[in-house]
Amino acid sequence: MERRWCTECWKGLSWLAFKDLWDFVKLSIASAVMLCLEIWYFMTIIVLTGHLDDPIIAVGSLSICMNLNGWEGMLFIGINAAISVRVSNELGLGHPRAAKYSVIITIVQSLCIGLFFGAIILVTKNYFAVIFTDSKEMQEAVSRLAFLLCITMVLNSVQPVISGVAVGGGWQALVAYINLFSYYVVGLPFGFLLGYKTSLRVEGIWIGMICGTFLQTMILLFIVYKTNWNKEVEQTSERMKRWMGKDALPSDPT
Repeated sequence: MERRWCTECWKGLSWLAFKDLWDFVKLSIASAVMLCLEIWYFMTIIVLTGHLDDPIIAVGSLSICMNLNGWEGMLFIGINAAISVRVSNELGLGHPRAAKYSVIITIVQSLCIGLFFGAIILVTKNYFAVIFTDSKEMQEAVSRLAFLLCITMVLNSVQPVISGVAVGGGWQALVAYINLFSYYVVGLPFGFLLGYKTSLRVEGIWIGMICGTFLQTMILLFIVYKTNWNKEVEQTSERMKRWMGKDALPSDPT
């Protein structure tokens, strides 16, 4: 007696599995570029700081602040994934208003979380460095960076959410270009000028970084604000029909 397993979900190998494969490759490359440009940006900031006068204090204080910023960032990586899935699901189901509502609620929620953590940093600016070092000089250097850390935390509470929306909507290539311009055309050169040509030093480099992040966040917020979600549903429907057949149509937009 022949026994067959998973007959409802596995129909055997098919060349349809390779249909429009290049579109997925392009999407993957765009996603990788988008993410790498952002990660390399923060790494480059550390490299620039290492060439300042008294690099041990400069790099040490910045690294402590980036560590705390990274702790907060772990939370927003989860929110990034959640909003990405939610937006893609709502677009696939043909619910443009639900997608828009999800984006608004998540951005407001994340901003409140960022403001909360930023406030904690300001209140404890003279103390939180004790977790990492017992050097008074290093603690004072970290304390001077607390306000910039607060601003960075607030910006980084919104930016990952918008990036998640971009992933859910399939805008990775657009975001990659925005990251390239905001970070490497505006942020890094401005930070270099402030850090090396003025007396601001590490603060100047970080201010340049904040300017790049702020510009990127504002551009993405504007794009999200101007997005025609009904059109996004139509485009998603076309992709689903092309990849899955005519039966894979979303319901009427609501």
